[in-house]
Amino acid sequence: MNARGLVDTGALLALLDRSDRWHERCARAFESLPLPLGTSVAVLAELFHLLEPTKAELDAAWRFLHSGAVTVLGIDDSDLPAIEELMKKYHDCPMDFADATLVHLARRESLVTIFTVDHDDFETYRIAGRRRFRIVPERGE
Repeated sequence: MNARGLVDTGALLALLDRSDRWHERCARAFESLPLPLGTSVAVLAELFHLLEPTKAELDAAWRFLHSGAVTVLGIDDSDLPAIEELMKKYHDCPMDFADATLVHLARRESLVTIFTVDHDDFETYRIAGRRRFRIVPERGE
């Protein structure tokens, strides 16, 4: 199944946590996004690290992931040099590994839409050095 956009950790957390300040904006925006959204194992590692380790939160995250709304796009050894290059290029941000995987996947899979609450970073990052991301939800939504 081909991804139609990308999803970052913060947007996943906001969708799952009704008390998150971004929850309403993310829930509204999510309804309008074409699915599935692609992500990386690095993003999922962040998600499960940041979730409260309660059975209810873990169950909700797994239900969401099993819903088909998200697909995990593979990263292998051949992707690592490009990810390393991105992290070096954006060292002043600094770019973390999960973000680097998403920027790399955007280039590799020809995707421009990212579902994220991390506007500052994804407004800075460029796909293939020049193309801007289409960030959903917008700051003002």
